This record gives sequence, C-alpha cells and structure tokens, in this order.
Amino acid sequence: MSEDTRPLRVAIVGAGPAGIYAADALMKHDDLSERGVSIDLYERMPAPFGLIRYGVAPDHPRIKGIINALHKVLDKPQVRLLGNVDYGTDINRDDLARHYDAAIFSTGAVDDRDLEIPGIELDGSYGAGEFVAWYDGHPDFSRTWPLEAEKVAVIGVGNVALDVARVLAKTGDELLPTEIPANVYEGLKANKAIEVHVFGRRGPAQAKFTPLELKELDHSPNIEVVVSPEDIEYDEGSAVARRSSKITDQVATIIENYAIREPKQGAIHKLFLHFFENPVEVLGEDGKVVGLRTERTELDGTGNVKPTGRTTDWEVGAIYRAVGYLSDSLPEIPFDSQAGVIPNEAGRVFDEGAHLTGLYTTGWIKRGPVGLIGHTKGDANETVQCIVDDTAAGSLNTPADPSEESVIALLESRKIPFTTWAGWYRLDEHERALGAAEGRERIKVVEREEMLAASEPDKV
Repeated sequence: MSEDTRPLRVAIVGAGPAGIYAADALMKHDDLSERGVSIDLYERMPAPFGLIRYGVAPDHPRIKGIINALHKVLDKPQVRLLGNVDYGTDINRDDLARHYDAAIFSTGAVDDRDLEIPGIELDGSYGAGEFVAWYDGHPDFSRTWPLEAEKVAVIGVGNVALDVARVLAKTGDELLPTEIPANVYEGLKANKAIEVHVFGRRGPAQAKFTPLELKELDHSPNIEVVVSPEDIEYDEGSAVARRSSKITDQVATIIENYAIREPKQGAIHKLFLHFFENPVEVLGEDGKVVGLRTERTELDGTGNVKPTGRTTDWEVGAIYRAVGYLSDSLPEIPFDSQAGVIPNEAGRVFDEGAHLTGLYTTGWIKRGPVGLIGHTKGDANETVQCIVDDTAAGSLNTPADPSEESVIALLESRKIPFTTWAGWYRLDEHERALGAAEGRERIKVVEREEMLAASEPDKV
C-alpha cells in the first residue's frame, strides 16, 4: 500500500474532550474521506475522558452527559484507545515520528496557577485543582483531604470556584448519590465548613460564571447564597458588557436577585459571593491560615477596577485559589512557560519560528485554559484543517513503520499494560456494578491497579 492510498495515521496524545473532538473532526473531514484515517488516542490514565472524568464536579450530570457524545466518537472503528500510556515515559517523540504521519498534543491543564500574595504558602492554603482532583477520585492525588475549617475562602469568580464552593457547602449525604468513591464521601461527611466565602476583585458584570452554574448554587436546601447589596455596582463599561452579552446580563441579574431576596429558611450553610474585594494577603499564625485580607476596589468607568486603600480581614481557616489552571510542559516538545502553552500557529507546533513537521496541538495546551468545553470543538477543527492542508501540500511526516500492528508490538515489547476501548467497557461495567450494590448509578474506582484489573485483567 502506497503512502497516498493507506489511511492517514494520526496519534493524539490526551484522551480528554479536546483529543476526542480532534479525532471526530479528522473522521468527518470531507478531504480525508476518500483516503480515510487511522487514529491512536493515547491517554496516561487507564480511563479516557480527561477533564470530564477528573475535572468536573460529581453533582453535574448535565456536563457528565457530554461523555455520551464522546463515547460515540470512541466507538468508531477508525479510533483506537491506548490508555495507561504516558508520553515521555512509555513513548517518545521519536516513536511518534516512526509510526505516524501526524501527532496532536491535547494534554490539557491540571496544575493550579500561582497567586502571588504574601502568605499563600501557609498550611491551609490550597490550589482548587488539587481539591477537584481529590473529590473526583484522581488516582495521582491524595486519598484524604483536611476539611477542618468552619469558615473557608475561595478566590476566583469562574465556574471552578463555584464548583469548589458548592462542594464545600453541601453535605456529604447530598453528594452520596453521585459517583464519589467511599474515601471522598467519608471526607465530605466530616467537613466542618458552615460558611464559604467566594471573593472576586471586580463586579457582577465581570464575573466569569455561567448562568446555570450560578443558579445551581441555590438548588441545595442546605445552602443559602448571600450577596451584599453594596456589591451590586455597575459603570458604563459594565453596562456595555451587559448589553453586548446575554450571558453577562443573565449572570448579573441572578446575582442581583440573590442580593435582594429574603433569607432561605432551614439552610444550615451560608455561601457568600463577595465582589470588589481583591485578596492581598493570607493571614497566618504558627504557619497556618487564620484569615484573608482583601482590599476594597471600585469601578473606574471602563469595567475595570482601581484600589481604594480600604482593607478587610476575614476570619477563615482555609483558602482555595481558583485563579486558573496551568498546563505542564511535555518532553521534547517546545513550551511557553509564561503562557502555559505549546507555541503554535493555528495548531501547528512551532519552535524558533519553524513548524515542527507532523506536530500539532489542540485544547487548553494550545490556547490556554480558557473557555467552556464546547469551545474545544472549534479549536480542534482549526488544528485538523492544518493537518488536511499539510496533507495536500505533501508536508506531513513520513513514518518508517505506519502499520497499526507495529504500535501494539512496540507497547508489548516495553511491557506496558495499556488499556483499550473494550477495557473501558469492562471498567464501566465494574463501576456500575459497585454503584448498583449501594443503590447508586456508579461508584468511581480510584486506585490505578483496580482500574487496570477491571479493564485489562490479563495484563495485571
């Protein structure tokens, strides 16, 4: 079979939404329909779905439902899942060049961005992403979490901040019907938080919440959402933002309604949304968090804010910074550590001004950790178009051994216990069986070894 007639061989590193959307776009592209594609989707976890499995709060069935759409892509015969394979350890750039015409990196972002204020390093100060990984049962993170503080601060006004605040404010029993594993339930059941304070340095019109997420805060009978009427402020820039974006206007309206309503009867936890409060220092005693100092800000007419010099000290015993995620660099792949992305043009990976033949990127590691999951589709389409154009131009990589069998032989020769799509079905069945035994839809398996045993019993 000639180079032009065999299916285009593409490796995708990272089997979260970004990688799966890229696979879908490759299969659907009209210019590749005649030749066809053969895609290997590499994932370092034993299970696919990335952010959806390990970055979304367990009480979000609507977002979890995205898995159903992703499932349909991975069911296609042109896609092969190769899980429990770590790029940089199990396979490298030379391997990809030997076996594929093109490789797409879609490894996302897991780490928390730093917040450079005094005291942020104190005991009791956490990155929100670490907490999310714990309650989502990520095998590479801690099995326990300290939830001793009665008053907690969350810094940030995006959906991750809302997820963290909502999980902290709910009771363990409220979250038990979800897929949380036993260690997470036991941790949340012991949670002592009765007040959760969310802080943002700008106003309601600048918050990055989505309306549905914001409304969901109020669904729990145990949570009273509190907004001070003093925080309902707009300037001309804010008014323009509301007029130009339906979502911004909806978010501002929901926040206004929280500010004017009567207290919720029977709610045992309070969740405060604070605006115009810029965190400037974490306060500590004996190396532990005891408070957060914020500086009041005010609008400057453009939608931005300026400091007022007035500070407030808030008594809190723990602080979670939800100020953004940060991607990790990948071995042998250029990386812009400042922006936290792979340098690229429209998805083509660039190094010192030149495109690295056959290398592409998509998702958060391409554009930074911004935007909703749905934004990833357009991102993937742009990257795939680059591959299509480079195919037509004859400028892709020329692999020495593009056969599908050669990759399996390589992994087996290195004794890598890789998981498969058929293995995911077995793991899925196992997790559902664990749930059924307790009257729940699913209980997520945390331990990597147990995931492997359920997925690929012959490789353990």
